[in-house]
Amino acid sequence: MTPRSTPSEFEWPTWLLWTVILVSWALLVGSYGSIPTWISTPLLVVVVAWYMSFQHELTHGHPTRNATVNRLIGLPPLGIWYPFDTYKIDHLKHHDDAHLTEPGVDPESNYITPELAATLGPLALWLYKSQRTFLGRFLIGPALVNVSLWTRLARAVRKGDLDELQIWSLHLPLAVMLLWLLDRHTAMPVWHYCFGIAYPALGLAMLRSLYEHRPAALPSHRTVINEAAWPWRLLYLNNNYHVVHHAYPGVPWYRIPALYRADSAAYQERNGGFVLPGYLHLIRNFAFKPVDNPVLAAPATAPQRAASPRHPTKQT
Repeated sequence: MTPRSTPSEFEWPTWLLWTVILVSWALLVGSYGSIPTWISTPLLVVVVAWYMSFQHELTHGHPTRNATVNRLIGLPPLGIWYPFDTYKIDHLKHHDDAHLTEPGVDPESNYITPELAATLGPLALWLYKSQRTFLGRFLIGPALVNVSLWTRLARAVRKGDLDELQIWSLHLPLAVMLLWLLDRHTAMPVWHYCFGIAYPALGLAMLRSLYEHRPAALPSHRTVINEAAWPWRLLYLNNNYHVVHHAYPGVPWYRIPALYRADSAAYQERNGGFVLPGYLHLIRNFAFKPVDNPVLAAPATAPQRAASPRHPTKQT
């Protein structure tokens, strides 16, 4: 039987998580100006990034089995920049494990083909490579995501893509309403929320997927196990054990660690030894240096660099 929560299970940890996130967010934005900015701003960045992790749970049918209810819970744009409906559509396509990392097929691929690379100028290639570094993904990644989203919207307008237009016709008013409420009822400047909180929160959320997947000959070898410390696990809701999540995407976040601990050796064998010792490993070793090459040298080749000195990545 596939492990997952049963239809009758009340997912109280996820409901509690949602409550903690919303209460924390409301208290922090409401007390802006009363708490030193150097304290409230990083706390809000973490809370908004945490909310994005929670939205990931919503895309996979948690905390309820009702997709409409989950969608309504996830629509509030605390992160401003990224529509929930767009994220859900792309993320569920990403779970076609046979095509993970493949450019043009996997919407969340971090890689490009040599053919595309040959058409790009030095700046564009540098931007792609920057996304394979910790600091580049955190600082520049959100801007590139926004360029991609707005380019996608412009194409939709030209083509009359009603689905994409419908997503933005809901997201934009919700975002404007949220910013208006902040401007009207809190001391927080709108520009600060957009660029001092929501922007770095998106960057923090994106760090999870810096080296979450790699190109490899076998699809089963493309998904990581990141044995991160508990603060990172909580922030990313245990998606550091990403191979477990891809094996059982219907399992709620709070059950993933037990599944991994119950058979960690089998999971590590399953993914070809693609194991990282934590996110601090990525910070120390790949703050400026790319973790791998975003340009595929050949179809489904393994990355050029071992990811971890403690758990060497097997080349496949």
